[in-house]
Amino acid sequence: MDIQVFFRLLFMPKSHCSNKPYITVNQNNIVMNEKRGIGFFEKFLTLWVAMGIAAGILIGNLFGNTIQVLSEWEIYKVNIPVAILIWAMIYPMMLQVDFSRLKDVKKTPKGLVLTLVVNWLIKPFTMAFFAWIFFDKLYGAFINPDQAGEYIAGAILLGAAPCTAMVFVWSYLTNGDPNYTLVQVSVNDLIILVAFVPIVGLLLGITNITIPYDTLVASIIAFVVIPLIAGYFTNRILIKSKGEEWFKKVFLPRFKPMSIIALLLTLVLLFAFQGDIITKTPFIILLIAIPLVIQTYFIFFITWFAGRKLKLKHAICSPAAMIGASNFFELAVAVAISLFGLQSPAALVTVVGVLVEVPVMLSLVALANKWKY
Repeated sequence: MDIQVFFRLLFMPKSHCSNKPYITVNQNNIVMNEKRGIGFFEKFLTLWVAMGIAAGILIGNLFGNTIQVLSEWEIYKVNIPVAILIWAMIYPMMLQVDFSRLKDVKKTPKGLVLTLVVNWLIKPFTMAFFAWIFFDKLYGAFINPDQAGEYIAGAILLGAAPCTAMVFVWSYLTNGDPNYTLVQVSVNDLIILVAFVPIVGLLLGITNITIPYDTLVASIIAFVVIPLIAGYFTNRILIKSKGEEWFKKVFLPRFKPMSIIALLLTLVLLFAFQGDIITKTPFIILLIAIPLVIQTYFIFFITWFAGRKLKLKHAICSPAAMIGASNFFELAVAVAISLFGLQSPAALVTVVGVLVEVPVMLSLVALANKWKY
């Protein structure tokens, strides 16, 4: 029960629980009813994102060229303020990766294979397809071809990065197996290291976008490899010195808000740089959201019904469907900024991905619970 207690303490404060009961077992093996709900920061993430966007647009319009000075603070095409904030987003989630759990892969082989097939052989390509259909074809009257290419690129970056953090929340809310969830996240984090660059390169090449591979590889090293190594060693050192219980019940819960605060500050900066574009064409947010939402539901249904066909338990099928449907948007934002710039359409797409993720995923949580078997 240790890891289940960890997820409850980390993500679901009792003061913010929903009214939906579930069954658990206490230390004396007595079955008891408790309540599950999403934590305060996660529950209102869409509201925080909307507020960050509004604040960014306001700052951009008030300060104009003054705020643009920050966009020039770069090293090797990487904006320093944004890089620091993205590091602050990604590092806390890497603290949770436990490679010792990889030995449990053999316990749920069908679920893990399903996750890997959907995440790496289906999801990136369907996202590229939906983006091409909408941005290049259906939106042709609203978006010029050059902009369409960058909007497609932003969607591709989202589609090639499966979720590594919020999936713990979605799994918890649907009574997913916490050990399986941790295993699939750990395996996907390792695969990102070798698969993200070639998949993104392939799909961007198909869309005739020039690919600066040096920047793409540097982004993976800066925003995945280094935080992953730092998170792993922090995990090992603190557990060895303070104990696993202190690490899970004291350190991680205190560290959790850092990711969301850094995300919101990043959004403020992004929209401060893009405020003029947004105020002139506000409906672009809606246009971007449509293919992203369609992709999310499409991938969930594919994974869910494939899991049912494979006769996976609900506790395995649910988190398998959730990790494919949601995105590692922190990485997508970071790479979009590195490749295309702070004020690019690609960066805007990844930010809209953050905006729509929580309400869409909560609807899928409700669906998974309704279809529980």
